Amino acid sequence: MRTITSPLGPSVSILETDTDLTRIGDPTFQSSSLVVGDARTLLGLFPDDTFQCVVTSPPYWSLRDYNIHGQIGLEDSVDAFVDSLVVVFQEVRRVLKPGGSMWLNIGDSYTSGGRTWRATDKKNPSRAMGTRPPTPEGLKPKDLVGVPWRLAFALQKAGWYLRQDIVWNKPNCQPESVRDRPTRSHEYVFFLTKSQDYDYDRTTVRGPNDRQLRSVWDINTVATKEAHFATYPSRLVEIPLSLTTQPDDLVLDPFIGSGTTGLVALRMGRRFVGLELNPEYVEIAMRRIIADK
Repeated sequence: MRTITSPLGPSVSILETDTDLTRIGDPTFQSSSLVVGDARTLLGLFPDDTFQCVVTSPPYWSLRDYNIHGQIGLEDSVDAFVDSLVVVFQEVRRVLKPGGSMWLNIGDSYTSGGRTWRATDKKNPSRAMGTRPPTPEGLKPKDLVGVPWRLAFALQKAGWYLRQDIVWNKPNCQPESVRDRPTRSHEYVFFLTKSQDYDYDRTTVRGPNDRQLRSVWDINTVATKEAHFATYPSRLVEIPLSLTTQPDDLVLDPFIGSGTTGLVALRMGRRFVGLELNPEYVEIAMRRIIADK
């Protein structure tokens, strides 16, 4: 176990053994943790009812190759991709407290139109891929796949309460080169709960003119200086944590990537556990936490 003292308060540990992981469920263990490994394996090591809230953005299907063995997102079919995530989130639901909730950001994609590769995009060079899955059964070339709703309905069927679809509107979205449809400027965030009754304080976040928070959130994308290219903005974490957690609550991100969920949790006086398959991203997350003041 490697531990640093965060400028934001509690210590943050990089946990590397099963023995370390079992400590997280102990109320006396007050450290936040980054854990290197596959969420499908690591989640089984946590006790039931451990976390108050989950904020996460899993890898998107057929959009990026993270070049790490075992990664989710390069399945041959969208159904296999959804099935992989349902397995993960069933374990997430088990380790979530009865009054807990999950805020899930997921993007969509288009069918490949028969192409087996994606050329380099000058605006997004990291999106070039040497392989692409075939067009899903029942869809046509250039169809929007509908990944977010396929996943949302699968999770609903698996027992989650699907409470709200949030539209994350990006006022500063990147331009696209397509000429036969509007430029995409939004993604979905799904608000799901473990139980019918759950913790939610609507007074902590208000919308424009002090109205109740609406289901469309205008939040600019924010670039990061580090290598990870799929970070979401801090505000996309601040709102969920304000609504559904209290200080010192334990927050989980099973796909923490470059660490934004952890950074925001620490800033808000919460603790976090972040799981990440790619050890390089864990190092990036740790550097960002150390640098954040």
